[in-house]
Amino acid sequence: QVQLVESGGGLVQPGGSLRLSCVASGSIYSISFMGWYRQAPGKQRELVAGITSGDSTNYADSVKGRFTISRDNAKKTVTLQMNSLKPEDMAVYYCNAVLEMTYGSMLRNYWGQGTQVTVSS
Repeated sequence: QVQLVESGGGLVQPGGSLRLSCVASGSIYSISFMGWYRQAPGKQRELVAGITSGDSTNYADSVKGRFTISRDNAKKTVTLQMNSLKPEDMAVYYCNAVLEMTYGSMLRNYWGQGTQVTVSS
């Protein structure tokens, strides 16, 4: 099986920074995509930032210039550096990975359990 374990959420004041990390473990051959989604109360889950195995990145317009996603393929980790946080960034953040468990197998989608980010003074 595959597990994604997140860390780094918490409470921060507006304008502050947080760093989220996610590590994938288990039966993994390769990870084609890793990303961070978020879901605020009453809203749909949305992609915040994603990164491919080739290090191509994409960001939600609302976080461009403030958030930076990076990954370490060898360690199977993805990190989201969040700067200049705003109250509207407050949500549960979920790590996502699209991966092959064995060579040539079907791509599978996995999620972490979520970590709360609270932005408040």
